[in-house]
Formats: sequence, C-alpha cells, structure tokens
Amino acid sequence: MRKKIYIAILAMCMPLMALADNVPTIAPEAEFTDYKGETTIGTEYKGNAPLKAFFKANVSNQGNYTGYYEWRFTMEGQEEPYLIRYEEDTEVTFTKAGTHHIELYALFTLGTDTISYQQEYWSEEQPLKVTISESKLVMPNAFSPNGDTKNDTYKAKEYQSIVEFHATIFNRWGQKLYEWDDPAGEWDGKFNGKDVKQGVYFVLVRAKGADGIQYNIRKDVNLLRGYTETTNTHE
Repeated sequence: MRKKIYIAILAMCMPLMALADNVPTIAPEAEFTDYKGETTIGTEYKGNAPLKAFFKANVSNQGNYTGYYEWRFTMEGQEEPYLIRYEEDTEVTFTKAGTHHIELYALFTLGTDTISYQQEYWSEEQPLKVTISESKLVMPNAFSPNGDTKNDTYKAKEYQSIVEFHATIFNRWGQKLYEWDDPAGEWDGKFNGKDVKQGVYFVLVRAKGADGIQYNIRKDVNLLRGYTETTNTHE
C-alpha cells in the first residue's frame, strides 16, 4: 500500500500529522484476466495477449473530498501516453506486445485543500506494469482421430499472444469442411457430424500477433485414423 501523500494546499490550522491520517490515499492495482480466463490481482503482469485488465484506484479516506482521476498508459521507452482514461476505475484489453507502464494521476479537493498524486508522486513510485509476450503460432501437419485420447483433434500445436485468428479446413476438392475463430479451437475430423475418410486435407490459417506479425499458414493436414501412438519403455 502506498502511503506517501503530496499536499499542495492545506488548511494552516490543522496539524500535519493529524491531517495526513484523514486525507485521501490511493493504492492502484489491477485484476488481470488472461486469454484462458484465469484471474490474478496485483500491480504487475507478464504473459500473453489478449489480456483484460480492470484497474482500481483503491481510494481510502476520501470523506468529503471530490476526486479527479487520470489513468495514463505509456509504452516503455516513450514519454507520451498512448491512452488516457478519466475515471476512478477502468478496464483495458492489451493486444500489443511490449511493456506497458500504467500510472494513476489523482487529485482530491475540498474547499481550498488539494491532495495531489501526480508527476511528483510517480517520480518516486513504481508504475503498474503489463508485459505482453511476442507472438507465436505453430500448426501441425497431422492428427489421428481414433479415440485413443492422444492427438485426437486438429488444433494449434503452440500459440501465444495471438489477437486475431481464423482457420479453415478443406478437402482435396476445395470443399470447406470446418472453420473456427479461436486459437484454442480444434477440428474433430468430422463433416456434418460424420467422420471423414483417412487422407490428406488442407488448412488455411490467417492470424495476427500482438507484435503486429501477420500469419498466413497454408499446409497439408494428414488425417490418420489407423495410427496409434505408443510409448516405448526400456527396463
């Protein structure tokens, strides 16, 4: 919890120690929800996009003071914010790779008294940080929907920080069999509810990463119904 208080104008008749115990304070933090729906709370996050974050000012001792809020979002290494929000709590979805610094400029007024948490405050405090990983997307060239629970569906072999995604499966005559828009999605080897035959199919994937990379993947997909994955052990 941040306890430092920067007071611009104070009532001269009130002792400073007594006043400091009765003026508004802030303790900014965020509730982070990742692309898997898992939630954490804190002041720093490192992971993949898309990331949803709900930022809270966590004001204490506001009393009769009127609060003014300015959330400033800046990329590391840059001086000017790329986004400003004027509300006590705010929600942002991060889709750009890199480190984002988040600062809350807050101002509280009561008559002639002003309590300020702005540039001077953040010159000594650490900003909230969100670091988004670079993107990655790998699609396999085979799967074996034979019911052995191993590699039974066709899906991305590996992915991270993918913010746009669309995949389509075609047969060798160019007929569309299946499509999905979530990188976590998958094809079960069926068309109209029935198993398709073993053979070679085709996948087309168009996607975009948080780092701006465009993915245009075109490749054969080998559907192997008779294949059984085994594990060799050596005594």
